[in-house]
Amino acid sequence: MKHILAILLASLLLLNLCGAFALAEGEKRVAKDGAQMQTDDPTQPTRLPPENGTKILLHFGDTVIPGVLNDSATAQALIAKLPYTQHMSRYSHDFCGVTEDLPYNEDEVHYGWLNGDIDYAIDAPYFTILFEDQDESEVYDYQVNIGVVTCPLADIAALDGSYDVVIELAEAE
Repeated sequence: MKHILAILLASLLLLNLCGAFALAEGEKRVAKDGAQMQTDDPTQPTRLPPENGTKILLHFGDTVIPGVLNDSATAQALIAKLPYTQHMSRYSHDFCGVTEDLPYNEDEVHYGWLNGDIDYAIDAPYFTILFEDQDESEVYDYQVNIGVVTCPLADIAALDGSYDVVIELAEAE
């Protein structure tokens, strides 16, 4: 009888643990949580730029990609360094480069990205501009969104190779 009771209690404990794990998995923060988005035009970035964000220009050689950084601690730390040169290489869905450690708030860390996002990945650390595959991106964690490009996604997707990208403040209009 004690053996059956022990098995029953162990089974209940296992079920509780599985339920807690499933709940934790279901509650993971993803890039679209709380994001202001457009879904009408897949050729444009999904995330809408923050209204009062800081406008920047990213110089990939002769190609200039405009963007807007948000007010996160990470974006503000990057803005304080501008102009800044970041080595970046093209990969399947992004341009990415190892960068300096930047501060971040734990509550801003999430899984995945939206096409057009400028992110800081805390696990390397990486500075990255993501232009494809948002629908499959939630397997990638440790992302902090710091902004978004403000041009057609094809403008950055058309680039190839590696660059020393100069990031600077855009001139006020």
